[in-house]
Amino acid sequence: MSEVLIVDDDHNFGETLRELLSDAGYQTRIATNAEEGIALLQTTTPDLTLCDLKMPGGGGEQFLKSLQSEGLLTTMPVIILTAHGTGPNAMQAMQLGAYDFITKPLDIDLALATVARAVRHMELQREVEVLRQQRFKDSSLDDLTEPEGGVKPQLIGNSPAWIDVFKNIGRVAATDVGVLLLGESGTGKEVVARAIHQNSARSSRPFIILNCAALPPELLESELFGHERGAFTGAVVQKRGKFEAADDGTIFLDEIGELPLSVQPKLLRVLQEHTFERVGGTASIHADVRVIAATNRPLEDDVEQKTFRADLFYRLNAFTVRLPPLRERPSDILPLAEYFLARYAQRNQFASTGLSADTVVTLQNYSFPGNVRELEHLIERAAVKAGGRAITAELIREELARERSTAQGLFDAQAAERLPFHDAVASWERHLVEQAITASHGNKSDAARRLGIHRRLLYQKLADLGIQ
Repeated sequence: MSEVLIVDDDHNFGETLRELLSDAGYQTRIATNAEEGIALLQTTTPDLTLCDLKMPGGGGEQFLKSLQSEGLLTTMPVIILTAHGTGPNAMQAMQLGAYDFITKPLDIDLALATVARAVRHMELQREVEVLRQQRFKDSSLDDLTEPEGGVKPQLIGNSPAWIDVFKNIGRVAATDVGVLLLGESGTGKEVVARAIHQNSARSSRPFIILNCAALPPELLESELFGHERGAFTGAVVQKRGKFEAADDGTIFLDEIGELPLSVQPKLLRVLQEHTFERVGGTASIHADVRVIAATNRPLEDDVEQKTFRADLFYRLNAFTVRLPPLRERPSDILPLAEYFLARYAQRNQFASTGLSADTVVTLQNYSFPGNVRELEHLIERAAVKAGGRAITAELIREELARERSTAQGLFDAQAAERLPFHDAVASWERHLVEQAITASHGNKSDAARRLGIHRRLLYQKLADLGIQ
């Protein structure tokens, strides 16, 4: 029978939790603060600890640090409990080595499932130790412990879906594992990539960003790996690439699904051997770079269609973080909107008067196909029109109606006939592009497929037409 240590200063909560765990078949012990819990560990060896984050006389942070210093976190999972379920708290707990983080009041089914998973984690750890002693190491089981250390990144949101993102940042940041970020356009993939870098041992080194969809294939290889003088027409001087610039740091490859097949083997070699040659060069260059990649579409489909190498996909997919769309985290809309409004007010040096109560309801009832980026632009436009007054629901509805009419309005052929030829063509192109973007809910890859054009051409059209 597995034994669980409960560390919580709330006597009633502790007894309720003891009863719940006993009914589920666990033995339990109770301590009322971190010091008492640590003292109990001198005489007992529980399989798991449930510890409150905030307690008089020492809370979860002190408890985790003590276990960390004594090397006990690798042999006993700790689940942090708290009534203050914020993203930074969750991430801090994971960085200090907690197994998981759950909020009060408890969802009983979720709490029991988390306890069972943690106990199974402990069993696997013991199996690994047995295998080590028998000299049969199973590499798939060697990485079960959680990372430690790091600093809190500035990410906004406390919804359960977003707290999971904080947890994953806490788990992976201090390691050197490659990360694949999955999420729709506008969900904050670059912000999360930067947070992972800032919380890693490479934080003092460069953080380099490259959007793989923003450059044509013939320039992308040179941008990534550099080129020698005379390597191609226009290469009048030697150029260092992004990987050289990012040495000892992190490179963020956005829209990795747009990486041409011709460049993929060279990227795979960098990931495996940390070496490459500049375009037109023969000398091998060493670069110790952590790669964080991002995509808004399932790369498995590209692998199946043989437009993306399977070996590169598995190499990039060492650790996956899924970023939820804004419609899955409606409770985060208000803090995000307030942040964007305050930032806009600060940049433009006027006092922000905030959002009216009905504005918040209106925002939370909207699906935001463009996600956080769409919310940011919406708040900025509304702030301009509000002129320093509170942003009302009516103003938000006007802006949303304007967006819909712009994206979904019928093409006015008669008006176009009165335009010069090139202006009429641009008007028709704008109509087609906006229709495709709306129909695909902001997913540019899907919009490009609907239009029957390459994604890079769509990006160019969006830039030329001034469409956000």
